[in-house]
Amino acid sequence: MLTAEQLMASHKANIETLFGLTQKAFEGVEKLVELNVQATKAALAETANNAQAVLNAKDAQELLALQASMVQPLAEKTAAYSRHLYDIAQSAGAEFSKTLEGQTAEAQKKFADLVESATQNAPAGSETAVTMMKSAMTAANSAFESVQKAVKQAGDMAETNFNTVSESAVNASKSVSKKR
Repeated sequence: MLTAEQLMASHKANIETLFGLTQKAFEGVEKLVELNVQATKAALAETANNAQAVLNAKDAQELLALQASMVQPLAEKTAAYSRHLYDIAQSAGAEFSKTLEGQTAEAQKKFADLVESATQNAPAGSETAVTMMKSAMTAANSAFESVQKAVKQAGDMAETNFNTVSESAVNASKSVSKKR
């Protein structure tokens, strides 16, 4: 049976976790806003420079060469921006996962302690029920660990795919620039 102190401690820990997660979420939003402000400033400056270069072009051939020279940097900047977005999302997700894993580990420990306490105080003849309960707990823990591994593998695969796509886009823009 849980005491009032244990309930209050659990409630306090849950509130601290909630505020910690909220803080991490705001940090992610701050990073996102900062990234967008930087990208917007850079885009405005580059647009002004490109407009000036276009206005200074002497003929159509120079204009086409100028246009071709703008393709690769744009693709590289887009890939870099996407990478920063991905990193921000990945970092926030990792923080949430770490907190969730900690909470889950704590809950598993408390449940295991509860089962152990119940086992010690179980009446004679209930060994089969206790064994079933322990087996169910072991199976649940194994299933949770399998899900964690699968999620990590999926995240690793998504990152690899993201990197491949980004690299392909930059390489494609380089080959387009060279052909012009």
